[in-house]
Amino acid sequence: MSRPGRDDSPDRLYTLTGGRARSGLDSPFDLVTLVVAECDPVPGMQSEHATILRLTQLPTAVVELAAELKLPVSITKILLSDLLAAGRISARHPKKPPSGVLDPDVLEQVLVGLRNL
Repeated sequence: MSRPGRDDSPDRLYTLTGGRARSGLDSPFDLVTLVVAECDPVPGMQSEHATILRLTQLPTAVVELAAELKLPVSITKILLSDLLAAGRISARHPKKPPSGVLDPDVLEQVLVGLRNL
């Protein structure tokens, strides 16, 4: 069953990806990978690629892009792999705070503050 506003027909998805079903074994993309455009869209570019470049002027997660494009995440990853191979985007995982950054005393103060609410 398709969601309203989505065209997940196999023919359309096949056309978007050039018949590919996977983005590759070494794909750097997961749901929270942040994608940033390295250039602007160019005339003649596939419309989904151009849309991705417009949406990623600021770091944007893969899952957000899939939602905006109204495409399955797997198809979005294939499109992103194309752009990455062409050097049109960069991808990285969100930064995690270094271990030990959260001071237990600060956490205790936050907990006391929350209890006082």
